[in-house]
Amino acid sequence: MQRTPPRRRTGPRTRTPPAPACPSCRTPCSSRCWALAACSPEETAAVEAHLTDCAACADEALRLRDAVGLLHPADSLDLDPLLRSRVLENCLGRRPARIPVPEWAGPYDAETAKLDALLRDMGESEWRAPVRLRWFENDREAGRTTTVAGVIGHLMSVDGLVATALGLTDPLGAEVPEDSPSDPTERTLAYWRTAVHEESPLATREPWREQSHALIRTVAFAGRGVAELAVPYGDFRLPLRDSLLERAFECWVHAGDIADAVDYPYEAPAAHHMHGMVDLAARLLPSALAVRRRAGLAAPPRRLVEAGTPGRTLHLEVEGSGGGHWYIALDSPGALGTPDRTVAHIALDSVEFCQLAAGHVSPEDAAAGQHGERDAIREVLFATASLSRL
Repeated sequence: MQRTPPRRRTGPRTRTPPAPACPSCRTPCSSRCWALAACSPEETAAVEAHLTDCAACADEALRLRDAVGLLHPADSLDLDPLLRSRVLENCLGRRPARIPVPEWAGPYDAETAKLDALLRDMGESEWRAPVRLRWFENDREAGRTTTVAGVIGHLMSVDGLVATALGLTDPLGAEVPEDSPSDPTERTLAYWRTAVHEESPLATREPWREQSHALIRTVAFAGRGVAELAVPYGDFRLPLRDSLLERAFECWVHAGDIADAVDYPYEAPAAHHMHGMVDLAARLLPSALAVRRRAGLAAPPRRLVEAGTPGRTLHLEVEGSGGGHWYIALDSPGALGTPDRTVAHIALDSVEFCQLAAGHVSPEDAAAGQHGERDAIREVLFATASLSRL
């Protein structure tokens, strides 16, 4: 079989057309490549030298560059606050840390890193921006206005409870309240009275950041047993693993307050961190209900049972990122909440539930799917709001 010989090219070879000549001075000009930033350094220098002498080419080059800008909108220069977490996760995935951070300390590590990323580029005027802190007290909305620096001082003062439990230096020093050294509100007010955050707001970030890093380093080196170390919070205590989770929650909430004050977007925690925060709040609800009854803010229990046995239950369904199902014992902190004893059901979005627990949403305004005993639903919603404080 005879193969057909390949066709030969008969015409001239195709070549890249030369740069068009300048219409006024007839000089070859590469303004199109220059506008696209596609010239070599030598060509760029030659074009820019020509543009200084030729008004026609300069006008055309500027029009082309403006057109390129419309085709390629500028990207935001703001760093993703989750960038640090992703970089660390990638690095640790390739080479595990010799002294890894305990999993239960991960939410605190992530939320303090996110807040630090938000604070890093703030100027002094932004540190003095007014921030409204909100919580619920005696079934009423409460609030106080401070500054960004005041919020960081508040976080540092309450984090100091964890620091002192671990044997670290108390950030308040001689300003520790004598009557209630472990009360978070009194510690914050003692710090605010020093007015350090007002005199030098930018200096507030450094001690807060150093303290958060010291907490993470200490729990990483301390080993497993430290997770159950008791941390005092005024009239109650939390194990260290729950205490750091609570501090992560407050860090996220107040970072959102700061972001709102300076008009900056802020992301919610990662799903597995959010789940831990919701779980902690759900576990605290039976005790919160008991505290409200002792204070006369809630009706007495309907049916007391022995500790460890099933009792009247509310089914709390939290939807969205980090959600799940929890069964809340209604009549006694020692009772068990079980599906077969459910008398009421509440469905809430995870972020809205956390905002309710932070005192940023009132119980009446919580957009909850509700079914069952109205009194039980009301008591649990108000108990959730009562978890908030300054």
